[in-house]
Amino acid sequence: MKTSSPMLTDLLAVLTHMARRLGWTDTAWCARAGVRKETLSRLRRRGSCDFATLEALAGATGAQLCALDLRPPDSTADGHFPLQVDRDYEDRLVELCASGTLASGRWGSFGPRFFMAGLAVLVASATGRDRRGLLALAEQLHPGVSEPAVFARWLERSPVRPTRFFALLNAGTRHAA
Repeated sequence: MKTSSPMLTDLLAVLTHMARRLGWTDTAWCARAGVRKETLSRLRRRGSCDFATLEALAGATGAQLCALDLRPPDSTADGHFPLQVDRDYEDRLVELCASGTLASGRWGSFGPRFFMAGLAVLVASATGRDRRGLLALAEQLHPGVSEPAVFARWLERSPVRPTRFFALLNAGTRHAA
């Protein structure tokens, strides 16, 4: 049996989460989207799907499908940090952290691996987060980053300010709930 691609799996997980926040079962969600429940079940098992089906499922929850430029930003000479973190990039980082995903490939695509590993360690320190999962992710991205001395270096050089980032993350999480 063929399984869904990681991107399709992530997208369906986000849309399912949105449907659940609205109090919908799969049956109710599919009815609002004009999609058969069996179609949703097949999507969860397949590696590809029809865009119109995804668009209908997203639209029913109030979401819109779009393409984003997820190329990592330019990085420092040593390749460890982005040169800058503007508001758009910061919003994307907050969204990633709030999503709860622990896919190292997804995290690694958002920026330099050392930077993203340190961000995972930072988020692991927040109450209500999957500490073990985030620390394991951090170690996958950059072994040793969760060591206090290494993380201290990350904090010194990171363009992300923890106080501001946690405020945005907490606001985003409350907004998403």
